[in-house]
Formats: sequence, C-alpha cells, structure tokens
Amino acid sequence: MFSKRSVDKLLQLYKNEIRRQISKTTSVTNSDAMSPRLDQTIIHAQTEDAGLPNRLLKLQKYHRYLSTLTSQQMPLAARGLAVSKDQSREFMACFPDIVRDLTESDKHLDVPEASKWLAKLLQYNVPNGKKNRGLATVLAYKMVEKRENLTPENIHLANIMGWCTEMFHTLQLLSADVMEGREMRRGVPCWYRRPDVGLNGVNDANMIQAAMYSTLKRYFSSKPYYKNVLEMFNEMLIKCSIGRYLEQQIMKTDRPDLSLFTMDKYEAITKYKTSYYTFQMPVGLALLMSGVDDPETHRQAKTILLEMGEFFQIQDDFLDCFGDPAVMGRSGSDIQEGKCTWLAVVALQRATPVQREFMENHYGSANPNDINKIKDLYEELQLPHTYSVYEEATYDLIRTQIQQVTRGLPHDLFFKILDNIFRQRI
Repeated sequence: MFSKRSVDKLLQLYKNEIRRQISKTTSVTNSDAMSPRLDQTIIHAQTEDAGLPNRLLKLQKYHRYLSTLTSQQMPLAARGLAVSKDQSREFMACFPDIVRDLTESDKHLDVPEASKWLAKLLQYNVPNGKKNRGLATVLAYKMVEKRENLTPENIHLANIMGWCTEMFHTLQLLSADVMEGREMRRGVPCWYRRPDVGLNGVNDANMIQAAMYSTLKRYFSSKPYYKNVLEMFNEMLIKCSIGRYLEQQIMKTDRPDLSLFTMDKYEAITKYKTSYYTFQMPVGLALLMSGVDDPETHRQAKTILLEMGEFFQIQDDFLDCFGDPAVMGRSGSDIQEGKCTWLAVVALQRATPVQREFMENHYGSANPNDINKIKDLYEELQLPHTYSVYEEATYDLIRTQIQQVTRGLPHDLFFKILDNIFRQRI
C-alpha cells in the first residue's frame, strides 16, 4: 500500500505534468502533448448543431468532443447546480422570511424608509442568480449530517445558512461591479447603475454585509458552532479582498499589463477571489453545522474543493469566450475588460514574439474587431483543444483525489459537486 504522503506526491507530480504539457508550444494538430484520449468518442449531433453559432459549430468539431459546449449537459458555470425542484422550492421559500426578519423588526422603527430600501436592495440583488453557493450549502449539510439529526428545524437552518452564503456572494458582486464599471448583471442593470443608486451602492454593499451578519446572529447565536461559522465568514471576506487586490494590480492602467499574466498569478487570483468562498465555504459551513470541526477533515475537504474551484474558474473563462450567449444568459466580457484569464495566460505561454505583440495591441480593447482577433488567435494557438484535454485530465485527477479522502467524509458529496461542474453524470 502507498502511504498518504506518497499518494499526495504522485498526484502533485501528475498535476505538474498536466500544466507542463499545457504550456508547451505546439502548432501540430496531433502533437503527442495534446493528443486526445483513445477512448474518447467524437460526437456530432446534427439536430443539436443546427442552432449553434458558426464559431461553436467549428469548436465542436475541433479535434475532439467538447463536453463543456454541449447544450444538454451544460456545466455548472453556465446552468447552476442541479438540484431537485422540491429542494429549489424549499430554498426559495426561506428568503421572504429572511427579508421580513431584517426589515420588520422593532430595531429601526424610527427610520422606516431605510427598512424599505433594505428590502428593495435584497430583493433586487440576492435571489436572482443561479444560487450555486446557497444550494451547495444545503446539499452538503444533508449529505454530511447524521440521519437522525435531519429534522425539519435543522434543514430550515441549513437553508438559512445557504442564504447567508448568497448574501456573501451578493456583497462580492456589488463591490466588483462598481470597481470594474460593469453595466449589466444577470440580464438587468447593475445595482449601482440604477438612477436612484449610483455610488451610494458602495454603502448598500455594507448594508448587505450587515444584513448577513444580523441573520447569522438571529438564527445561529445559540448554536455551538456559531463562533466557528463567524470565523469562516470573516476569513472568506479577507480572502476575497486579497483576490480582488491581486486582480486589480494587473489593471492599474488603461490597458492590462500582460507581463503579469503568469500561471502562478492566475492561480492565486482564482483561489482567493473564487475558489475559497464558492467551493470550500459551503462545504465547510455544512461540516461545522453537523458538528465536524476536526482540522484534518476540513483540510482534506479544502484540498479537493480548491482544485474544483480552480477548474470551475477555468471553465468559466472558456465559456466567457466560446460559450453560446443564448445559453449563458450573457455575452462574454473578459477580453474587452483585459482580465487575467486561463486562456490569456496559456496563449501568452505559447505565443511567438509576433503573436505576443499582437495580444499587446488588441487585448483589453472593447472594439468588436479586436475581440474577434483575440478569439481567432486563441483558435490559432489551439486553445479549445488544449482546454478539452485539460478538462478530461483534471476530471480524472480530482476523482482520484476524492477516492483518497479519509476521515469519514462522504465521497458521494464530492463526486456530486464534481459531476455538476463537468457534466450531469449523476
């Protein structure tokens, strides 16, 4: 038998080899570095292809089948967490109670207009996304808690905790929209773009944060895990702030500094800005609610969940560039915003001096011609093919890591989250 340390070392070597192969410069279609798996079947469904844009039709026939672009198996980054209709209804039913608790208490009777504004702020911003983090919190709790403890009261508390994670997410979005100058969010104008909001949206983000902590206190202050839950929320606030800081360092000027677009920088931004609170936080909260506070158990869960978070962001980067806007519900904006994405980093790793100069001239421009030129360069550098191979290798790697989990953590929980990210296999 291999020791745990030996297994971890082998997994890290495998991961490093994947990254080394991705960074290799190759213009040969069937190079050994990027050749598809022999057991991977290339699928061309004519009925599904009929409605896809030309670029997507081209990509689905690009070397091998791209699971991320299939319309019937759209991944988590596009469609949201797959849960039952009953679970979704159960989750949504809790939100009006939370708003009522926050706005109809006897604390602020002398300023009714403020309570009315808070209700409007919450209803406009919190419940209208995919609710991945909130639903994942409930899903994880139901899978890690002992059956005898899954009482209606505890399940209701798990749903409340899920909405606290959604308020946390909303706080991040409100801040990001102002900092990045975004126009639209979830198909409607960003909150701060409303005529009655403007830069007062900065204070509204603070109101969301206060509402989150008020809800935590109201429902969980008597619970033995309350202190640890507060510490987790505080830790995630710090980590997200660090991630935002790292990202903004690249965007200090009108055009992005491509010399800073390294894989180490990208992974750091992804981990701090997205992975911690999108993947580790929901499962970590569920573990705390079920009485699991063993550091080693949380460490093992964190290791796997951060790997999932990194791929989730890479998948989101790919879909932002090559996904179908009709399915995504939005048009991509990473190229014109000059974001440090996985596609941009790998392109710069492979680019010739001429191609790098080309990126310097066109990346970060809102001109549609420049955006299309960058997408054409990505295809010239075979990034869709690289992504598809990376997707399969990462899926296999994370499955192996899950199988090494001990400490009584349910493998099915991690497999369910994994398959929601990659494909609907469960």
